[in-house]
Amino acid sequence: MGLLRVMLARSHSPVPLPAAFVSVTRQPTTETEVNMAIINLRDYYPFYTSDCFMEVSEEVAEMFKEFDRKEAAYRLRTYRHKAYYSLDRDDGLEHEAVFVALSPHELYERKVTMQELHAAIASLPNKQAKRIYAHFILGMTKQDIARAEGVHEKVVRVAIERGLRHLEKILKNSL
Repeated sequence: MGLLRVMLARSHSPVPLPAAFVSVTRQPTTETEVNMAIINLRDYYPFYTSDCFMEVSEEVAEMFKEFDRKEAAYRLRTYRHKAYYSLDRDDGLEHEAVFVALSPHELYERKVTMQELHAAIASLPNKQAKRIYAHFILGMTKQDIARAEGVHEKVVRVAIERGLRHLEKILKNSL
């Protein structure tokens, strides 16, 4: 252990440990004792800025080694298959890969449908229209709407249900 302290005292950079220090440091003397290994926490945790050696059980050290092997295998697979981009990067790549562009006919149909929906909502009584808009478009809960209007939640729920039934009738007649 004295050699390890001398090596650490001389250098500020990471010090590779000799194989004797990484493997088992001593043999267990009783049945309850466990083989121990010394690991550098800086190698495994990015928030360690300096070397921090710790004695851990052989099982834990093996788990760290297994993780390193799996991570290296993953990086190699990524390199071989040129899979450099994640589809959940929020740069639109996933959207382009999953969703195809709509045809002009589909775009026009969607536009007409939205116009009909907005016209149907506008034909509702003012309170129902506002409550349906707040719940389905703005994503507010019925309790939040009731609190904002100073009424009971049941009043808002009934108004939304009636409004939806009325919307259904209006949209069925327009088709």
